[in-house]
Amino acid sequence: MFRLFANSSKNALRSSAKTQQVRNLSIHEYMSANLLSEAGIKVPKGSVASTPAEAYEAAKKLGTTDLVIKAQVLAGGRGKGHFDSGLKGGVKTIYSPEEARDLASKMIGHKIFTKQTGASGKDCNKVFIVERKYVRREYYFAILMDRATRGPVIVASSQGGVDIESVAEENPDAIVKLPIDIKKGLSIEAAQGLADKLGFVGNAREEAADTFVKLYKLFLAKDATQIEINPLVETSDNQVMCMDAKFGFDDNASFRQKDVFALRDPTQEDPREVQAEKWDLNYIGLDGRIGCLVNGAGLAMSTMDIIKLHGGEPANFLDVGGSASTKQISEAFKIISSDSGVSAALVNIFGGIMRCDVVAQGIIDAVKELDLKIPLVVRLQGTNVEEGKKLINESGIAIFPCDDLDKAAELVVNLSDITSLAQKVGVHAKLSLE
Repeated sequence: MFRLFANSSKNALRSSAKTQQVRNLSIHEYMSANLLSEAGIKVPKGSVASTPAEAYEAAKKLGTTDLVIKAQVLAGGRGKGHFDSGLKGGVKTIYSPEEARDLASKMIGHKIFTKQTGASGKDCNKVFIVERKYVRREYYFAILMDRATRGPVIVASSQGGVDIESVAEENPDAIVKLPIDIKKGLSIEAAQGLADKLGFVGNAREEAADTFVKLYKLFLAKDATQIEINPLVETSDNQVMCMDAKFGFDDNASFRQKDVFALRDPTQEDPREVQAEKWDLNYIGLDGRIGCLVNGAGLAMSTMDIIKLHGGEPANFLDVGGSASTKQISEAFKIISSDSGVSAALVNIFGGIMRCDVVAQGIIDAVKELDLKIPLVVRLQGTNVEEGKKLINESGIAIFPCDDLDKAAELVVNLSDITSLAQKVGVHAKLSLE
């Protein structure tokens, strides 16, 4: 996605920790191609396959020897990625159904690693077999929501098929921006003007303008947060076609976009985030070693900040909200403890609607059920705080209570360092207060 104009809340949190989690649905390329086709927008003919045998049949059905096979994963950089099967590249040109079957066997059921997947990679469960098109020119086209203009903006370039962020950095004049008045929409005249700026001529100019208008209508109709086409091409026979597409959708519209949200693929998401959503918890996995369980996004942010102030790194953002049950607290701990990188955890609760005794009982239940091995620092303030402290004190569980947030953060960072060092040398350290 073109990050100069839009960013998911998740990515913004990872970089600056200044907003609460919003899950924006992304869908696979073959699903995006189907949406485009249904909207009357030209895309290459293709078929999805879940097995090597299906890939063979899909390639055979297309009736051409010029084909491309694409791994279907929700991550960029597939072309330069590699699989745990040893295959290099998640986008390959092929010339026969037999090649489709052979390559599919090295993609399906294997993990692909790209610059966007991280070290854990992504499972490839399907491949997309499409006809290969010979192109004259490649373009970039995207519609995003822009905070500056408080509405949709088209971002386009005559330099497509490459990393658009690099184009923006190296040649900003190659980027064309067209803000759209959401009340008026995208007129055909404005679309034609954009086509002119991008260098479309003749029949391709009219077809490009028509494609732009259709893409904008699709953007509105599906409550999209982004539609990115890279590349948008003019083929050797002068057709304007979308060769690759990336969609994002606003989760707030899930109630009226049930057909779109039925396309969600949880296997492409962080399983901890999927589990958190089931329990109505706001969770985002980060790269640190200190697990955090907090109620309220603002308190969660300040807790993460003060951990960093004392030299630690948060392992997650986890907001249990203002009315979590004992079971939700317990499930939250299961999610935190499922991260093998966590070496200590800090619970910071300010009880308003949320009662401290409920939190305390959830902590006790979770520690007993999970046989938690990492040190746990707990700060409780607010409603029923004394009842909560009493439950913890009488539980017999080794928990580090602390009323002062600054001292709690300093303590959990120190405990994390001790535990991490012990883990490195293969020593199990059981810490307790004297």
